[in-house]
Order: sequence, then C-alpha cells, then structure tokens
Amino acid sequence: MDFQVVVLAGGNSKSLTPLVSKDVPKPLLPVANHPVLYYVLHQLEESNLKNLIVVVEGEDAGLLVGAWISGTFVDRLHVEIAAVPEDIGTAGALRAISHYLTAKDILAVSGDLVSDVSPGAVAATHRRHDAVVTATLCSVPISGSSELGSSGGKDKTKKPGRYNIIGLDPRKQFLVHIATEVEKDTRLQKHLLHAVGQMEIRSDLMDAHMYAFKRSVLQEVLDRKDTFQSLKQDVVPYLVQSQLAVLSGIPQAEEDGNKKVSFPNNQVMVSQILANASTPSFHELYSMDPDGFAQTRKTHKCCAYIASSSSYCVRLNSIQAFMDINRDVTGEADHLLSDNVIGPSPKLGTKTTVGPHCMLGEGSEMGDKCQVKRSVIGRHCRIGSHVKVVNSVVMNHVTIGDGCIIQGSVICSNVQLQERVVLKDCQVGAGFVVTAGSEYKGESLARKEK
Repeated sequence: MDFQVVVLAGGNSKSLTPLVSKDVPKPLLPVANHPVLYYVLHQLEESNLKNLIVVVEGEDAGLLVGAWISGTFVDRLHVEIAAVPEDIGTAGALRAISHYLTAKDILAVSGDLVSDVSPGAVAATHRRHDAVVTATLCSVPISGSSELGSSGGKDKTKKPGRYNIIGLDPRKQFLVHIATEVEKDTRLQKHLLHAVGQMEIRSDLMDAHMYAFKRSVLQEVLDRKDTFQSLKQDVVPYLVQSQLAVLSGIPQAEEDGNKKVSFPNNQVMVSQILANASTPSFHELYSMDPDGFAQTRKTHKCCAYIASSSSYCVRLNSIQAFMDINRDVTGEADHLLSDNVIGPSPKLGTKTTVGPHCMLGEGSEMGDKCQVKRSVIGRHCRIGSHVKVVNSVVMNHVTIGDGCIIQGSVICSNVQLQERVVLKDCQVGAGFVVTAGSEYKGESLARKEK
C-alpha cells in the first residue's frame, strides 16, 4: 500500500516525571524490559509497514531513540528520525515534517501505544472507503480511560463525571461526531441530527491515537489552520464537523437549536436513534439533497476502525498507565511479548520466590528469602536478602539493600535503596539514593536536574 508511516514518539513528558529524564526520554521508558516504542514498531513490522518516520521531541532525545532503533531493528525497518521542538503537539509535529510527506496516504500512530490492533487493518479500512481520515477506536479499559487516568502518588488528576463521546452511523463505519471530556448531560445541535439522520452515541470507546489520513487533505488543514496543535483535539474533530457542515449546508459556527442527551455510568447507548428511522444510510444520504435529488456537491468520508472488544489497547500517558501496562504485558497481555518472562540464568538465593505475572531481567541477582509478586525487575539489578517487591517496576542497574519493602512503586535505573527502606506508592527517579531505614508513602523522589 502507498502509505507513509509517521510514529509520533514524543520526548519528555511532565505527566511522567520523574520516570523520564534526559537519559531516558519517554519513547525509551521500559515496558516489561522493552522500551515502550518497541511495541508500536513491532506491530508495524508485523503489518509489513517498514518505511517509517519516527518523530521525537528534542535533538538529544532523537539521538538516543535513533541509536536504540538502529541497534534493535537493524535490517528489519527503514527508519528516519525527525527531531522537532518540544511541546508543539501532534499536529504541530506533522506540520514540522510535512515536506517529507509525499505518499497518497499517511498512517500516524502514537509511540506510546501498546496494542495488538493491526495497523495494516486500519490502513486497509481507510483505503477501502477512500476516506480522508480513519480513526482507530478501542474499548475503554475497565478501570476507565487511560487518557483520563491519574499519574500516581499524590497527583490524582482524573476528572469525575467527564466522558469522551463518539457518534457513529448505524453501520458503525463512519465517524459523525466527537466530543471530549463532556459532562453527563450534553447537547447536540439540531443541524447535526438533520445531517446524519441516525446516530449511535458511544461513551465506551476511546481514541487510540492511530489515524490514517489522506495526505492532500491533511496538509491543507495543517497549512490553513496553523493554530491547530493536536490531532485528537483539533484536526480530527475539524474534519468530522466539516463533512457535516457541507452535507447540511449550515456553517459550522451557526447554531439552530439543540437536543439534550444523557448517558449514565459511562455505558453504551446502543443505537440511540436521534432522527427518523426511515432515513437512508449515512453515505446514501450524502448523495441526495433534502428533497431527494442527487447532490452535486461532494464531501469527504471520516471513517472509524473499531477494534475488537478483546483487543488490548492502552496508551502510556501517565504513571498509573505505566504501572498498568507493565502488569498487563507480563500477565493477560503477555502475547505482546516476543521473549521469555524470566531472563537467562537468573541468580536466586535460597527460599526466594518469583510469583506469576513477574519478569526478571537478564543478569539480575536476588539474595535469600526474597518475594517478588506481580512485578517487573530490570536487567543487572542487585537485590539483597529478605526483600519484598509487590506490584512494582524496578528498572535497570538498581541496587536494593537487605530488608527493603517495595509496594506499588516505580524505581528508575541506577537507584540505590539502602537497607530497610520501605516504599509504598512512590516513584524514585534515576540515580537517586534512599538512605537506610527511610519510609515513604505516595512520594516522588528525584535528583534535581542540572
């Protein structure tokens, strides 16, 4: 297929402090001892989409990511690294590299997506419908959308009573409405209802940040709307609204009344009919004017690719999501792993137990009478005796002294925990030293960056 693939890998992320650093940008954060970027690149390789542009925020981060890709996917993928300024957003990143985009269609995917949804299937759906955009939608995790998830520790950012609303045509092929973080009771404009005829409202789907675009339309929007920064918040809603504005003949900014819609408990509103049930299907409607005559104006199609409800699809965009994904990939989603959970020749002391849903990295050693439950231990860690690690992620080259207890925490690379340290729901930044006998709960511990 004549597709160019752009992986929007990001760089440093404030929501992931202190996990990210100058030495470990977001694309290289470990998920089950692989950088998170590995999972997207592996899925693209499996779909035979091997010519990629990986966009990284910041030149230093770009060099680190490029070096890792060269060593890991040598002779497997053809990757160009494009470094862009920080904090310009996903649309800004595509705008910055637009002169490199030459193919008929563009597949843009977030580098923090850990998923088994096939990028090739999304591309094929887009091409089959000759759409201007195809958005990938997946089921909201049981614990709630990772897009609204908390960042762990003391910073609870989830907003209660806020919903992401998706409007689909009755055949669930076309995207006709998007609203993000709306309240329980919201209003839909009447001209929208007249335009689509029938619409199914869904609040159990989330945007997976995997999009196929028709390049010519994408570049036109990026050029004309130079204030657009986000694909999800700006570009995709604009394309969805503009298709309906053309169809209804009503300018986007004009309102002609509205209709109240309520959706309790974040559940599906199955086939809520908002207009006459005898209305033709959505794109049959496109071909007729209100009097039933052929319409001469041609509009564009915005498609939805809805992943199977059994698909795994989560973005690493908060510390809580980081914890959840590490747990899942060593547990229910272990099919995403291409290697063993236990590294080669681990050295375990007497009466030390490593439970199910755990990963122990290559070259790590543990003393006597340790317990590891539902946790990931990185490579070349040195763990003393009588240590307990539960529901935690320990990165590479970490030293843990005797008698430490670690629960619900993230320990970054090169950290030293001296004897008898107790951590619960904490994040410890790279290279930090926690002194003997210290106890912390819900804290973020990190060195000040120079």
